[in-house]
This record gives sequence, C-alpha cells and structure tokens, in this order.
Amino acid sequence: MSLINTPVQPFKTTAFHNGKFIEVSDATLKGKWSVLIFMPAAFTFNCPTEIEDAAENYAEFQKTGTEVYIVTTDTHFSHKVWHETSPAVGKAKFPLVGDPTHALSKAFDVLIPEEGLALRGTFVINPEGVIKTAEVHSNEIARDVKETLRKLKAAQYTAAHPGQVCPAKWNEGAKTLTPSLDLVGKI
Repeated sequence: MSLINTPVQPFKTTAFHNGKFIEVSDATLKGKWSVLIFMPAAFTFNCPTEIEDAAENYAEFQKTGTEVYIVTTDTHFSHKVWHETSPAVGKAKFPLVGDPTHALSKAFDVLIPEEGLALRGTFVINPEGVIKTAEVHSNEIARDVKETLRKLKAAQYTAAHPGQVCPAKWNEGAKTLTPSLDLVGKI
C-alpha cells in the first residue's frame, strides 16, 4: 500500500539540533510543512554530500515555512559527533534525527532489515501530518534537494489552490492546469 495521503504513524525519538538534544515526534511535524530525508547511516560517503546540499538550500525551505529532518538509523549521540567532525554535516542547522530502533524507518517503509540501514527516502508532509510525496531509491544514488523543493512548492500550491494541478516540470510561478472535460485529448 502506498504511503501517499496517509497520516504519519505515531513516533517519538531524539535528534541533535543546534547543539542540543531534542525530542521529535509525529506531533512535532504538525502545524507546518515538513520534509523527512532518510539516509543509511552517519559517517558514510554520499550522506554528507546530501546534508550539505540540504544545508545550502535550508533558507529556501525556511522561506516556505518548512522544517527539514535528516533521519538515519544511528543514535542522536552519533549525530552530535558527526556534526562536530564532518565539515559538510557541520553546516546543518536542521535536526539530525536518530532512529536506532528502526521504528521510523519501518513506518516509512525504507528499512533494509538485513542491513539495519535505511534506503534513501524523501517525504513531504503537510501541516496536518499527511504524506504528500514519497521518493525512495537505492543508496548508491544521492539526491538533489532542489527537486525536493520543487515538489514541496507544488504540494503547497495545490493545497492552497484546490482543483489545480501542477504539470510536468512545474516550478513556482509557472502555469497550472484545471482538470476538466475540455482538456481531455487537447494536451
């Protein structure tokens, strides 16, 4: 079954954020847009490049009223040390969420049970705690957070403009479509 348009399952875990340990839960996600970015583990190779990409685009996420959460199957203690020792990860101003019990990775269907690691999964969640986009792929392929921003903005646009859809390659400010019988066979 797809996770799209389903509520985030209840969870509670700990994250390292701006020099402190904080609690993150399904309730934390409610009230604003959230992006959860799952990664296999701390101290790996592709993961720091993705965190750095998210950090370099964090201001754009903040402009949209969105919080970013990086999730790995490690502990929040590992994330503290990773943040302190990796120049790329050290740029992160968003929570680095620990999932040592794998509960969150299981709930989002990204856990590789035989490895105890998560696949690269990206999820956009609306302020009601409902999953609006999901992308999951193999761990050797790093992501481009600009595509996540594009999908986030499309989800925000369609939430604010019911009855509108964002066509392929839609970007903020571009024309949208209003589905109707008149469009059938004309696009």
